[in-house]
Amino acid sequence: MEPIKQFSGTVCPLDRSNVDTDQIIPKQFLKRIERTGFGQFLFYHWRLDEEGKENEAFVLNKKQYKDASILVAGNNFGCGSSREHAPWALLDYGFRVVIAPSFADIFYNNCLKNGILPISLSEEQVGELLHTAEGKQTELFVDLEQQKVTNNNGFSAEFQIDPYWKQMLLNGWDEISLTLTLDEQITKFEKSAMVKG
Repeated sequence: MEPIKQFSGTVCPLDRSNVDTDQIIPKQFLKRIERTGFGQFLFYHWRLDEEGKENEAFVLNKKQYKDASILVAGNNFGCGSSREHAPWALLDYGFRVVIAPSFADIFYNNCLKNGILPISLSEEQVGELLHTAEGKQTELFVDLEQQKVTNNNGFSAEFQIDPYWKQMLLNGWDEISLTLTLDEQITKFEKSAMVKG
């Protein structure tokens, strides 16, 4: 995974609450065995109409948000099923940060395990970010080391993150990478076990 230390990007304001994992990535696209290739199906039924053409009214299809890498959304983002494909689709599309007042627990943890930084801010703070980004391209700066979110309009907010996951994201580690940091000790143990056997 790519490390996240300081990250800046364009905001996509998705002013909806209770966005579930089936809305993020519909079930008919879960047949792939790779973790990649899901971005094209992100918010599929909102992005495309029944004929498969872009729904111009949907926020992600608007010109100013096409290259967004920070998603700001409403309460209870990622609710529904536990599918890990939801963060895979967000990441594959280009999102590295998702900000909302609250997240479904499983989705939140799946984001962390896949290199997406989920940030919980207050409803008032999220409302301000949604309002600022409405109809125009705006940038946010996320500093994971300092646990702060800022923009050029004077917005500043601190966020909480478990120290374990902070370290994982700062280093770009998944759980296998973390295990491999102990490679020397593992090799030493294996050699000693062979000698004893």
